[in-house]
Amino acid sequence: MATSAVPAAIDALLEILREDGELNAVRIFDGPTPSTNFTERDRLYIGWSPSSEQSAEMQQSFASAGGRTRDEDGAIACYIETRAGNTDMRERRLRVFSLLAQVETALRSTNENPTAMNLRGVVQWADITAGALDQTQSPNGSSAGLAFTVHFRARI
Repeated sequence: MATSAVPAAIDALLEILREDGELNAVRIFDGPTPSTNFTERDRLYIGWSPSSEQSAEMQQSFASAGGRTRDEDGAIACYIETRAGNTDMRERRLRVFSLLAQVETALRSTNENPTAMNLRGVVQWADITAGALDQTQSPNGSSAGLAFTVHFRARI
């Protein structure tokens, strides 16, 4: 019996996003990376955000009398980053929110992917619940980042 759904939820989220054809051009990372590659235009981090102290959070409570099952609410920190060699911030904002839309679409259940919303059966449901945009200009060009949270509910 698992004590938390967090590890399996992160794994399932990574699998779903890496298999999504709309995200083929995006480099998807499991957690933080040791260095930044300024030549990669689009990056997606699962289980890491520069604005968060933790990779994931969880809270549990008994699901019923007797303590046989527990409900877990979890939050996975994520971050999308997009870069360009120009100073067009509008272009960066539109791109980072376009990538967020692709992530959100990948998490929606469809006929082709009926278990996306429950992370392939790992959780009861998952969705994007919060986000924060940051924008920067540097000698390397412009970038926009979007920290967001994938929230889930699981029964363990």
